Amino acid sequence: VTNQWFLPAVRGDIPPGCAAHGFVCDGTRILVFGGMVEYGRYSNDLYELQASRWLWKKVKPQAPSTGSPPCPRLGHSFSLYGNKCYLFGGLANESEDSNNNVPRYLNDFYELELQHSSGVVGWSIPVTKGILPSPRESHTAIIYCRKDLGNPKMYIFGGMCGCRLNDLWELDIETMTWSRPETKGTVPLPRSLHTANVIGNKMYVFGGWVPQSAGGEISAHDGEWKCTGSFSYLNLDTTEWIGLISDCQEDKSNSLPGPRAGHCAVAVGTRLYIWSGRDGYRKAWNNQVCCKDLWYLDTEKPPAPSQVQLIRATTNSFQVKWDEVPTVEGYLLQLHADSPVPSVAGIPGTGVPETSVLSSQGGSSVHQSTQSLPSVPYPEMKVDHPSQTNNVIPNNNANWEPDTSRNTIHPQNVSEINVQVSLSSNSLKVEGKEKVAAPENKITQIMKNHADATGFKESNAPSLLPVCTSMKTRERQWYDVGIFKNNSAVVSQFYLLPEETLSISKKMENADVPDYRLLKKQDLFPGTVYRFRVAAINGCGVGPFSKVSEFKTCIPGFPGAPSTVKITKSVDCIHLSWEPPASPSGNILEYSAYLAIRSTQLQENPSQLVFMRIYSGLKTSCIVTAAQLSNAHIDYTSRPAIVFRISAKNERGYGPATQVRWLQ
Repeated sequence: VTNQWFLPAVRGDIPPGCAAHGFVCDGTRILVFGGMVEYGRYSNDLYELQASRWLWKKVKPQAPSTGSPPCPRLGHSFSLYGNKCYLFGGLANESEDSNNNVPRYLNDFYELELQHSSGVVGWSIPVTKGILPSPRESHTAIIYCRKDLGNPKMYIFGGMCGCRLNDLWELDIETMTWSRPETKGTVPLPRSLHTANVIGNKMYVFGGWVPQSAGGEISAHDGEWKCTGSFSYLNLDTTEWIGLISDCQEDKSNSLPGPRAGHCAVAVGTRLYIWSGRDGYRKAWNNQVCCKDLWYLDTEKPPAPSQVQLIRATTNSFQVKWDEVPTVEGYLLQLHADSPVPSVAGIPGTGVPETSVLSSQGGSSVHQSTQSLPSVPYPEMKVDHPSQTNNVIPNNNANWEPDTSRNTIHPQNVSEINVQVSLSSNSLKVEGKEKVAAPENKITQIMKNHADATGFKESNAPSLLPVCTSMKTRERQWYDVGIFKNNSAVVSQFYLLPEETLSISKKMENADVPDYRLLKKQDLFPGTVYRFRVAAINGCGVGPFSKVSEFKTCIPGFPGAPSTVKITKSVDCIHLSWEPPASPSGNILEYSAYLAIRSTQLQENPSQLVFMRIYSGLKTSCIVTAAQLSNAHIDYTSRPAIVFRISAKNERGYGPATQVRWLQ
């Protein structure tokens, strides 16, 4: 992510500039309908942009079998569900003369059927039951489908019809029935030109034009209006309104998005981005201020990342990675160690789960990892999954962050970074200065930029729990490796917690735990099994930890793992090749290659792969026959893949294996 705007070079039937149009995104194509082309002149044209090729096309849907196609309009809603777009309402000009603008508010309802990937079929006018919502423009419409019930509903909120509205309407798309659901909580003020976005089971409503009146009854014809920065959500399962930022909330520290209307908002995962808009507070058109700021709001803690995957191991370090979690600020990596394991009969112990992308050849993506491996076939070692209590706070409120042009977290030394901890479940946050401080005296590390730049107060921050997930035994203690901005790390040390913090009661508040700068570091030992887990961090805190992975550092004197594995496919076989280990520790006597195979043992315990040796010899390549491949286990832990392992042997024995996932 570059956090930079760019202007794509588009071609084809480029539409004219227009305002208050309908806009939906369907995969890599965008559909734009209607809008104001110039004052008093509205459009009913439909354009499609293929964003993968930046190609515009004017599309001509069939007219409905009954009735006319939609008339030119602005301020309508245009919502996508499945292969259909739903058009509701808007504002038309009754006059033929664009200079003589005679407004007509609409409440007509259309369905537009799309063709797969490109093009449209045509308009239809669905027959609906119930009372149609009153005419309006500059309202919002969202579509929500409950996971357990499965019938999609469209919700229309607010808008303008000479005065602003704050009514809520529901359309059951399966039965095409309109209704007005009863709501609980405080309904947001009447508004138009606001935004509404669904994240999870909540509809988040931000900004818009609202009545100027402060308190008391609002006259329907109150001519005084202002832009607002108020923010609420509607729980779509319980139809309860919850206010998060009120209209009168003061924001002296500029840590909240300012009042605005006509902005745009988009949900990416559980993060809401808000861009631009106008602050029309001074009412006179020539005094409107155009906002040029981009903000984001994390509404939930991030999900657990994938298991930690091993790229390579040495005697005293691991290079590890994990799958990226979208829209996060960083990752907390932790480990705990078994006591050092002596070598048995020259065989390094077994390592386990799997691993990461190093290279791709011949159109096949190759995932490669280093793992210890004795003679095969053997089942993989069981991974102990300790109970995963969440070591962070409940988050009742969401946290805003403005999205600046650069990330404010910078790696220091290797790939590890220190960041300041500041956290409040009731405060909203703003990015501050470019430098990053070390964590404050809190155990759980939360990404947060400078409080002094934001006026952010920690007085109402909830207490944080210790990072260890289980206190049953000292061996079960989890230690921080650090907080990492990217989804990879070189691990050669971890931080030791001081003795007195190991038994901190979870009820203690403001536990006095030293920051990373004051903690002792422990180097990794050779021939030792380490368990790893990782959690993602965003503005709401630290999410749940991944499943546990287990890797072993190499034992001195044994050869390293083969490197640069390449897989090329021919008609009836595949060709496997590799480079000798970077550290052979003597002469390489032979290589062995193994293939993960189907077995009854694997059915009983899917996490334990069973390997069959398919090659042994001095050459750094081998042929894998179709007959051997027909036995292969297809691993579905991420994308379907066949798993190979290759290891080298010297005078002391076999070293760790490089594991490769050959994507199918």
